[in-house]
Amino acid sequence: MTNLDLSPSPGAAATQAMLRSQVAMELRLLSRNGEQLLLTLVIPLMLLVLGTHSNDVVDLGKGRSIDIITPGILALAVLSTSFTSLAIATGFERRYGVIKRLGASPLPRWGLMLGKIGAIAAVEIAQLTLLSVVGLLLGWDPHGGVTAFAQMVVLAVLGTAAFGSLGLLIAGTLRAEATLAVANLVYVLLLVGGGLLVPLSRYPEAARHVLELLPSGALGQGLRDTFAGNGPGAFSVVVLIVWAVCCGLGVSRTFKWE
Repeated sequence: MTNLDLSPSPGAAATQAMLRSQVAMELRLLSRNGEQLLLTLVIPLMLLVLGTHSNDVVDLGKGRSIDIITPGILALAVLSTSFTSLAIATGFERRYGVIKRLGASPLPRWGLMLGKIGAIAAVEIAQLTLLSVVGLLLGWDPHGGVTAFAQMVVLAVLGTAAFGSLGLLIAGTLRAEATLAVANLVYVLLLVGGGLLVPLSRYPEAARHVLELLPSGALGQGLRDTFAGNGPGAFSVVVLIVWAVCCGLGVSRTFKWE
């Protein structure tokens, strides 16, 4: 009896191939969502352009406005993608049963999370690159050279871990509508008064001690210190790591797939 050569062969694809497909799918979903694109790109770009004259509205302290505001805009980009967009998308995927069905696919559940992380990383690379270029064109003068940009990548990874874990913690426990409301509320509160755009030194002392413990304050101040040529402060790095670990543990114990 002749052996038949079945093509494609039955069975699950290789894990790496499934991960690549999952990342590509997550990127397509992001690109089709106009609201998320507005959050992740348009708003930071608009604030960056307006930030060149922000001292006329808010006292940012000594120094040029563009040098103070640009690191904060980079931190805002990380927040918008790794927290707000991720939380809202995941919340509605739970509501519509998408995550439940994907959880039954050959791709392991940890692979689904890696797919989301991979898509977020790709978007953030594009965001940070574009915003950095626009900032330079507007006159931004970062100090520290290549080392500062390498340190920015480290801080972006830590910020993504902290905000992403927090976003998944919210999306994995609340209903989709509640996730939408909470994610947008947190985004607005951190944008306005979370230590992202305005240096912590410009806040009252009592508020400053609270904000420096938030991931927004830690990431924003860490990037400002980095591009001032001082490198990220150890305190900012520790705060981001603590948020990432604590929220990550919370996700592992409370995330509901349906």
